[in-house]
Amino acid sequence: MATAKKTTTSRKKKTKLVKYDLACGQNRQEGFTGIDVIAGPGVDIVHDLVNDRPWPIASDSADEIFCSHFVEHLYDLCSFMDECWRILKDGGTMILVHPYQTSTRAWQDPTHVRAINEVTWYYFSKEWRELQKLDHYPLKCDFEVDTISAAYNEPWNLKSEESRQFAMAHYWNVISDLTVILKAKKETGT
Repeated sequence: MATAKKTTTSRKKKTKLVKYDLACGQNRQEGFTGIDVIAGPGVDIVHDLVNDRPWPIASDSADEIFCSHFVEHLYDLCSFMDECWRILKDGGTMILVHPYQTSTRAWQDPTHVRAINEVTWYYFSKEWRELQKLDHYPLKCDFEVDTISAAYNEPWNLKSEESRQFAMAHYWNVISDLTVILKAKKETGT
């Protein structure tokens, strides 16, 4: 007599990624929870990300943060980055878009308080701060700089990489924005 084989199918429960679009305004990214200080279309959580910390988000709970054209408005970028790091899981991704330091876009808006370049983001890496003897900075966060990409203005977007690098270092309005991807690094076992 033949016996029937019992098969079990394990179904892995797909967990929904926890993603926040910080200071989303009316331009919340698809699939993200929008947070802004002003209620409006696309704003799921009304909260002051600048003055009301900690944010109403659990530590180590976010898989991804998106933040476009907000960091240039912040007087205290260090506290903002610490709070982003707090809510991100280990390995969580943070995508930032901001005007480049030598773009008129960085200075034309009267509410902008800082210009930011590609090196700014290394200050939020614990290892980099230690190598630069800047580990006394009042930062808790530790991010790995994953990718930095530039949006070149015409005609520079059509030039060679060598020409773009020279122009970036010597001329204004070569780059309009930077897109920066950071990965949260959390010490395990502590």
